[in-house]
Amino acid sequence: MTQVTLYGPTISTYVRTVRMLLAETNTPYDLKQVDIFSDRDPEYLAKNPFGKVPTLEIDGETLYETNAVVEYLDAVVGDRGFTPANALSQARMRQIMAIVDSYLYSPAIGTITIQRLIVPSQGGQTDEGAVAAAVPKAKTALEAIEAIATCTPYLLGEAITLADFYLMPVMLYLSKTPELDAATSQTPKLKDWWALVSDRPSFLAVTA
Repeated sequence: MTQVTLYGPTISTYVRTVRMLLAETNTPYDLKQVDIFSDRDPEYLAKNPFGKVPTLEIDGETLYETNAVVEYLDAVVGDRGFTPANALSQARMRQIMAIVDSYLYSPAIGTITIQRLIVPSQGGQTDEGAVAAAVPKAKTALEAIEAIATCTPYLLGEAITLADFYLMPVMLYLSKTPELDAATSQTPKLKDWWALVSDRPSFLAVTA
């Protein structure tokens, strides 16, 4: 039997992306917490020299970088069921994943979510200027995804893909902030998509 251990905190969007795929494929795994708000210990850095999350151990092999992890898991436990068969759709899937990584995560999570949700929870004051500057960047990224996606009903058609798993956890955090309306003001397809996927049982289980 495949032995799977996932390292990372339950609150991480990228950890949730991996956990969704594991949930969708009914793959048992051990989740080991990593404190992302402190320095990583040498044992974890030996698995991932960059100290980021998630890191996956599977059958004696170690993988990090979420895109590599989910594509590997889709191949070995998902029977490629979460990757489109069409070459262009495969490219679109990876394009959306790259947009999340390179253009959406930083403003939506690194700034808006941190400033709106994390800082106040720790007794700090939101940096309104930083939030205001981040909103147009998040908006641009979401509009770029809107232009690529079909949302019929999932991002790339009738079947849910890795691209959906990538975007869903980010949207969840963004939906908990007042900035959601501004960031999605020009993305009607994504609004419909979010209304659908936000109730998916595997997503609710992972984000509970």
